[in-house]
Amino acid sequence: MKRIAIAGCLIIGLFSLFLVPKTCFTAETKAGGNKAQIERGHYLVTMAGCNDCHSPKKMTPNGPVPDEARLLSGFSAAEKLPEVPSNIFGPHKWGAITNNDLTGWVGPWGTSYTSNLTPDMETGTGAWNEELFIKILRTGKFMASGRDILPPMPWFNYAKLTDADLKAIFAYLKSLKPVKNQVPASVPAPPPQR
Repeated sequence: MKRIAIAGCLIIGLFSLFLVPKTCFTAETKAGGNKAQIERGHYLVTMAGCNDCHSPKKMTPNGPVPDEARLLSGFSAAEKLPEVPSNIFGPHKWGAITNNDLTGWVGPWGTSYTSNLTPDMETGTGAWNEELFIKILRTGKFMASGRDILPPMPWFNYAKLTDADLKAIFAYLKSLKPVKNQVPASVPAPPPQR
């Protein structure tokens, strides 16, 4: 009787393995990172304040918070920045201005639109690999060889992170829900007139 009960429990246990989603039993993700690495990446993204600029906000009674549906999707393609008044920047004037959700910035460097960091293949980081991501943050160059990454992005601080930390951040970004959002290219300020 005892053997029948044990055998029955084993059969039920094995059968239940087929009913539970595979993701419950593996720490591996589509990004190739493991659960601990993704959790570390989430922690680093949170502590580095990436949502402050790269996530559109929604207004709550306690002020703006990252919009969970558009987390880390960058400046909204549907938004247009207002005209910038002339002579606003300079000594004893403004150093920068931003839109209401902190995803668009204008300063003496030009106009910065925060990038879509979600793994969308067409408009985000979906086609990027770990090596490219690390190179971008180490060089401060968009796509590691293009235009300079403009302020307020503190890439020079992130460049000091270890490879393991940058890989963890990348694994976390790859684990996000892709959001289709084509961010405009940032526009550097024209060179000073002489």
